[in-house]
Order: sequence, then structure tokens, then C-alpha cells
Amino acid sequence: MKVVADDKIPFLKGVLEPFGEVVYLPGGKIAPQHVRDADALVTRTRTRCNAGLLDGSRVRLIASATIGFDHIDAGYCKRRGITWTNAAGCNAGSVAQWIAAALVSLARRFAFALAGKTLGIVGVGHVGRRVDQLAQRLGMQVLRNDPPRMRAEGSAGFVSLDEVLQSADLISLHVPLTFEGPDRTFHLIDSPALGKLRPGACLLNSSRGEVVDSSGLKEALVSGKLRSAVLDVWENEPEIDTSLLALVTLGTPHIAGYSVDGKAGGTAMSVQALSRFFGLGLDGWYPCALPLPNPFVLNIDCQRKSVEEVLMEAIRATYDIEQDDRRLRASVSDFEEQRGNYPVRREFLAYQVQAIQASDAARRALRDLGFQVLGSTEAR
Repeated sequence: MKVVADDKIPFLKGVLEPFGEVVYLPGGKIAPQHVRDADALVTRTRTRCNAGLLDGSRVRLIASATIGFDHIDAGYCKRRGITWTNAAGCNAGSVAQWIAAALVSLARRFAFALAGKTLGIVGVGHVGRRVDQLAQRLGMQVLRNDPPRMRAEGSAGFVSLDEVLQSADLISLHVPLTFEGPDRTFHLIDSPALGKLRPGACLLNSSRGEVVDSSGLKEALVSGKLRSAVLDVWENEPEIDTSLLALVTLGTPHIAGYSVDGKAGGTAMSVQALSRFFGLGLDGWYPCALPLPNPFVLNIDCQRKSVEEVLMEAIRATYDIEQDDRRLRASVSDFEEQRGNYPVRREFLAYQVQAIQASDAARRALRDLGFQVLGSTEAR
């Protein structure tokens, strides 16, 4: 067996070598000559898996260690008999953490409370569900828009995109990138859509850059129709629009799903897919000994703090999104390098919290977010 793999997929090296030849290459530079005699590809989004790459190859399986799959020409693969998989849901917790950090930063910057605000979630799949849970734990009201789910499950619990645009204080996008059909998402948020926003709204996009029309977004930000935008994904990555970056409140280099936990999950799902397809006996494989966060224990003094203040402090302690924003602004040309060499970030579940003088409500809320709450002196 021969496998060609993106060299930035973590925890992979050494896993498949006992079963055959493994060639590691930069994802964006994998070319037809590399895959001609390969049986499988393990990819990320930078490898365009289409006729241009795969014609004349013997590839039978593509395993993408990402939730997105718009880099895979599914129609071509079907015609060629090539099986493909993606890692659906692998980084849902990581993206939810990114959203949490963004919400905390926005609340601090614009001096508003999260509790009572309305968050519109566009796309309520693996990631959207986690963001829904997060928002509710932060005391926010939630509006859910997901046409495929609404058709399958009924209208209860869902609203139209127009209602989200007109009623939400903050809107978070969690849809795949599709170019045709009734649920087309390419430029889903364009100038007409942005024109429907309520005054002071904020837009967060961690799905795909092309879901938002960059020109319309810039117009909305310059005119003040949109109060702020937080972007992790951009049109024309990695050659992003620096004039748009200058206008957004926070900008990060497509790393919302890049927690160690999310990366480990994506790699595990890819290895397991290869194992099932080729009979490798690794169906339950998962990376061992993930790096611990530093610090591992968070000491939070909860005296005279609301539950929201306690949660915001804990969230910020696990991930300061503003550091990623500063790095990107300081060196936009290093977009891909910042993705490929992203610092260790662990999700809430990796942290223990020593909650000093915490109320029962605060301790419960921390546990609900996924933190391990240690014993402490309870507030009276």
C-alpha cells in the first residue's frame, strides 16, 4: 500500500508506516506525479481532489482530516469509483471554543453582557449544535436556521434566514460551501442579506470564506450597517483581502478548528477510515498523550462575580483569540505558516478549575461548558 499524506496532519507520522509506504508532502503541492501510484490520500482542504490531480492514478480512497469537503470533487470520485471520507464533527468543540473566545472579546470590547443577547446560528449541524449549547449556557437566546434539517424534522425550533438577519444581535455561520441546489451557500451573506441586519449586529464566520461576499461585507462595515465582524475564514485564502482585515474586529488565519483535540479527532477519523477500507486493524486508533495545557489548573476567584463573569474569565484563560488576531495582522503573508505551525490550544475539557468561593450556579455552569471543577470553598 502507498499513502500520500499532507505533512501538516498531526499525530500521523509512524502510524501507517507498518502497512506500506507513506509519503508526506505540503498539501497545496501534492501533484499528479505524486499520486499516480498511490492507493490512498490523507488530506486537508489545501489539496484539490479532482480530475486534474487524480486522472490516471490508482487512488481508491481519500480521507480528509477536516469537516469541510468542498476540496473534493464528489461527482468525479463517484464516476471513478473513489471512496472519500471527511471528519465530520471532529473539531466541533474547537470551533465552539473559538466562538466562545470571540463572544468574550466582543462583550469586553463593546461593553455589553452576553446574557440576554440573541445569537443567530446559520447551519445547526455538528458545530452549530455545540455553539447552540454554548450560547444557552452563556444565557443567550438562540435563533436556529437550517433548511435541510427543517425539511427533514419540521419547522419547530427553526426560523428563516431573514428572521435571523432581522432579529439576531450576533450571527454565527456554520454551513458547508455549496455552489448549487436549493441550499446553495456561496455568497449566502451578500449585500442584500447584509442590508436586512438589525442596527448594531455582529457577524462571525468560521465556516468558509466564500459563504460571505467580501465586497458586500466591507460596504456594510464601512457604512456602519454592521457593527463588527469576526472572521476566521476568507475568500481567496491564503491571499486574503488586507483591506477587509483592517475593517474586522477580529481576524484569525482559518484556525478555529485547530485545537489539539480537534486535530487529534480529525487524524483519528482518517486513520480509522483507512483501517476499515484496507483492513489494517486500527479501527479504534486515537493519538495518545496529547500535550497538557499550561497552566493545567485554572484558579478563579469567584467572589463578587456573576456567573457570566466567571465563565468569561475561564474561557479567556483557555484561549485568548486576540493573540491570533495580532499575529495575523502583523504578518498576513505568513497565513499558511501560522496555520501549519499553530500553537498548542486545548479545549475546555482539558482544564481543571479551582473555583474559589464559587456559587453552586457558577460551578454548575463551568461543568456544563466542559471544565473539570475541583472542590473548593463554597460561597455562602
